Amino acid sequence: MDTAYRPPSPVPATSRVPVALRAPFAGRTWREFLYLLLSLPVSCVMFGYAVTMVSVGAGLLITFLGIPVLAGALIGCRGFGNLERVRARALLDLDVEHPEPVRPAKPGMMSWVCAVLKSGASWRHLLYSILHFPWAVFAFVFAVTFWTVAWSLFLYPLWQWTFPAYLDQPGIQLWGNGRGDGLYLDSPPGMAIASGLGLLLVLAGPWLIRGLTHVDRVLVHGLLGPSLLATRVSELETDRGVVVDTAAADLRRIERDLHDGAQARLVSLAMDLGLAKEKLARDPEAAAKMVDEAHGEVKIALQELRDLARGIHPAILTDRGLGPALSALSARCTVPVKVSVDLDHRPAAAIEGIAYFTVSELLQNVSKHARAAGASVDVWRVADRLMVLVSDDGQGGASTETGSGLAGLAERLSAVDGLLVVDSPPGGPTNVTADLPWRA
Repeated sequence: MDTAYRPPSPVPATSRVPVALRAPFAGRTWREFLYLLLSLPVSCVMFGYAVTMVSVGAGLLITFLGIPVLAGALIGCRGFGNLERVRARALLDLDVEHPEPVRPAKPGMMSWVCAVLKSGASWRHLLYSILHFPWAVFAFVFAVTFWTVAWSLFLYPLWQWTFPAYLDQPGIQLWGNGRGDGLYLDSPPGMAIASGLGLLLVLAGPWLIRGLTHVDRVLVHGLLGPSLLATRVSELETDRGVVVDTAAADLRRIERDLHDGAQARLVSLAMDLGLAKEKLARDPEAAAKMVDEAHGEVKIALQELRDLARGIHPAILTDRGLGPALSALSARCTVPVKVSVDLDHRPAAAIEGIAYFTVSELLQNVSKHARAAGASVDVWRVADRLMVLVSDDGQGGASTETGSGLAGLAERLSAVDGLLVVDSPPGGPTNVTADLPWRA
């Protein structure tokens, strides 16, 4: 083992500067400021397009042409929405998914027009084009004015000389009577005060700009992204795929276990009994020995079938519930396991089965990988959620990274709106929490 001393990595000089002092010069601040600058011309074009096209389409509704013109206006707004999503991704680090596409019920121009007009995403894009304009005007004027005044005051000692040189006055005028008398910031203390005030405004500027762009984030995310319903449908489609893949994998596992285990053993048993039958008359002792061996094979085959049935759905879980089933499961673990189940009544059978097999896989991980001296299983209910906690005092290091067994388990839980949380620092201990819906 290499025990040589390795000095700690040097801390970057910028990280030693307070965030408040770094913010005015940070790239994020200037990207967000650029976003506010570009919002005004972009929103002017969007607003002008939306108002003009919708007005023309509405005016032509007395004829057949109004409907396709209105649909074209909505499609144009969706195109501007694509531009806004790209701009938000580049300057605000806001990655918004594309909304649900237009899906005509059947081929044809009129079907496409009807699909566009019935699409909620299209109308949300139109609403964004209209609402964003007044906000963009306010944000542009406020941000540019504030940022310009802040930096001008902060750098005032550097450009104060322009007043007597070009404006025929000693400096910034705070008060004047119109006859040449007044109060000017031309002395060193006055310039220091102006610069100090400018410094405060410069330090406050990034947070003000961040607050302005937060409104843009809300508008882009709320109006230009997929709807909550569409997002939920997409999640359910993904979860359905996970469930189908899991069911197919379970069926393949059962088929493999039957073919390679109990089926092969029963075929061998049938052959042994056939040989014993042939030898029964000629060599009774050999036949009796073969029958005795076949009896042992039958016991092993029955045990394999019981294990297989328990792996599909244990009878004790159906008959007696989660507590006794987990106690029986923990008895087969290679390390001592303490089980605590605090449930006043049973959850839905599907959720109960998922909780059981989750604990089964986690205890298998404890037996195979954790190198633990002991483990515990705790099950309780919180509101409408079933909580399962499996802990061990092993070596730790478990994670839900892609490709690991825990990653597959997390996908199975997410398919039923569940959640798997792993807390397993190197050296242990490991705590794995499964959060499942109750669904009684």
